[in-house]
Amino acid sequence: MSVTLYGFWRSLAAFRVRAALSYKEIPFTEKIIDLVQGDQFSANYHELNPQHVIPLLDHDGRRLTQSLAILEYIEQTWPQNSILPKDAYEQAYLRSISLFTIADTHPLVVPRVRNFLHKTYGQDEAGQAAWARHWFNEGSIAIEARLNNEGLCGKFTLGDTVSLADFALCSHVIGARLFEADVSLAPKLVEIANNCLAIDSIMSAHPLKQPGAPVKK
Repeated sequence: MSVTLYGFWRSLAAFRVRAALSYKEIPFTEKIIDLVQGDQFSANYHELNPQHVIPLLDHDGRRLTQSLAILEYIEQTWPQNSILPKDAYEQAYLRSISLFTIADTHPLVVPRVRNFLHKTYGQDEAGQAAWARHWFNEGSIAIEARLNNEGLCGKFTLGDTVSLADFALCSHVIGARLFEADVSLAPKLVEIANNCLAIDSIMSAHPLKQPGAPVKK
């Protein structure tokens, strides 16, 4: 069996997949696609993923993109340490709340969007960071409301067991912290993320623990 993750240290989407692979104890190798250097636009990577984004998972020559689809594939292929319940409503709930950040927040703060803000509207790094903080804050507020209104969470998004949504929500909090957004807006969300990061296999996947990440002084 060969499992290869194409990722980059600061990619929140790559973190979701890396964390799930680690949590499920699936051996894998990671190939670095340096988004700063533009590796995603290389001819070799274009052949793998013409969308020029990460993550990409290669499992024995079968290639998948988009983190949520990859997470579901991982669950269906390697059932140990299951991250999806049997109940149809609970599955839909986990997918729904995952998409709060995967589809509604994260796409607004990725490098290609921030680069567009700079090239088209002249936004410097401070302006781009303010943009990112705004959307992280909006996402945090929405996620917190759903968590509280649904009443299904415990230590994690669904009770006291790690699920697919926890990798998504944890990535949101990590990103919010990296951009210095206001995580105090979502105390339950932060509690869930902290509980995730207390698990060694998930913490080992943290962006700041990957090759190329800046070293704290």
